[in-house]
Amino acid sequence: MKQITPAQLKEWMEQNHDFVLVDVREDFERELFNIGGLHVPMSELAARYREIPADKDVVLYCEKGIRSVIAIQRLEGAGLHNLINLTGGMKHWKETV
Repeated sequence: MKQITPAQLKEWMEQNHDFVLVDVREDFERELFNIGGLHVPMSELAARYREIPADKDVVLYCEKGIRSVIAIQRLEGAGLHNLINLTGGMKHWKETV
């Protein structure tokens, strides 16, 4: 599974790298803090996976990087292979960026 650090993701954002960001946390978590992107909570992933593009890099994030790994595993089962996990999630982002 591909991984990206918060520092690398911040570089991508600053360099306007062509990618999609997907937040798999629940609504209340996103309201507290987020870095943008498409919001597809884990609970809705099975019904909404077609919203995730297959033609560019997709970075998934959650609070600690665990749910995003599970989401990537599920999405790979649906045929998506352009997925990247944000290591450590929002917790690591807040600590390092």
